[in-house]
Amino acid sequence: MRVHIGWAMVLALLTAVGGYAAAKPTKTPKGYIVAEVQITDAEAYKTYVPGATAAVAKFGGKYLVRGGRVEQLEGPPPAGRFVIVEYPSFEAARAFYHSADYQAVAPIRRKASISRFWVAEGLPATK
Repeated sequence: MRVHIGWAMVLALLTAVGGYAAAKPTKTPKGYIVAEVQITDAEAYKTYVPGATAAVAKFGGKYLVRGGRVEQLEGPPPAGRFVIVEYPSFEAARAFYHSADYQAVAPIRRKASISRFWVAEGLPATK
């Protein structure tokens, strides 16, 4: 008895054992929230931090830069704190910012600082 295996079956078998799929990774690029925050009311801003931190964690965010030292190399310097938060994807970063959790504390930040926020998509994953 002879069994005929077509190309579709071969690809399905290779995919099942990881051969073909492993050669072509399809990893979603990370998403980033980038913010520049000039604090104008330090006491009020302190009440914003716990809620913002909890919302960041809930959406899979990881702080990469949170304040700390910044050196101006070209152009105008950042006004105040510089923050970069990494998320699993661009969509997760957007979901964090627009979530009820974050929007509940965002007004505190807006009253206690002058801020600029961006969401950015990272580079595609490379092997």
